[in-house]
Amino acid sequence: MLEIKHIRKSFGRNEVLKDVSLNVKKGEVVVILGPSGSGKTTLLRCLNFLEKADSGEITIGNKNVVIQNAGRKDILDLRRKTGFVFQNYNLFANKTALENIMEGLVTARKVPKKDARNIAEETLKWVGLHDKADYYPSQLSGGQQQRVGIARAVALNPEVILFDEPTSALDPELVGEILELIKKVATKGITMIVVTHEMTFAQDVADKVIFMDGGVVVEEGAPKEIFYRPKEERTKQFLAKFIIPDNMYYI
Repeated sequence: MLEIKHIRKSFGRNEVLKDVSLNVKKGEVVVILGPSGSGKTTLLRCLNFLEKADSGEITIGNKNVVIQNAGRKDILDLRRKTGFVFQNYNLFANKTALENIMEGLVTARKVPKKDARNIAEETLKWVGLHDKADYYPSQLSGGQQQRVGIARAVALNPEVILFDEPTSALDPELVGEILELIKKVATKGITMIVVTHEMTFAQDVADKVIFMDGGVVVEEGAPKEIFYRPKEERTKQFLAKFIIPDNMYYI
């Protein structure tokens, strides 16, 4: 479903991604963990060309793109296969919640406005914000804005949704409701890659957990393998910093 091969990305002399390869199956929920600066967000942004990697290959569905040869059409084709949920919502301040969801449908997918409105209304209802359709982002709480951001991604019916630390900008009391919504998205069978520090969420929802550090994939496996039987010392060191059940292997 999604495959990346030998992705490299540098900012100046700082090599942020060092030959990263990854496979994600259709319908799989993959959670990426790692310390700040490990390359998690950069990897996510490279997958739909919010950042252009220096080299490597990306395949989503039946579309394969060699980074060095990627043209405008290749980039647009890949972006149409993905939805992106940002840390800081990234909503259009001058558009209502409904219009924010419609924008990608009309502009990128060329969906007729009437149809786009119907889809947007149904998706807003699905995330519990049907009564906020005419509200602007400034009139919404952080949690509500992130719900709109998730609705915007889901409305596109993408092959994969990329979540970049979707709870990091929220007040602590709002984190739970957004995590529950992401769990709800997972029940739709949409392929998801989630960068997060929410360990309980990762254990509950992920089919696969990936631990990154220093621009490389240190370890990957099923949640029970990563959390209960990590093989790499660096993985153990990272996980030991979090409050976790006493019966976990590495305590």
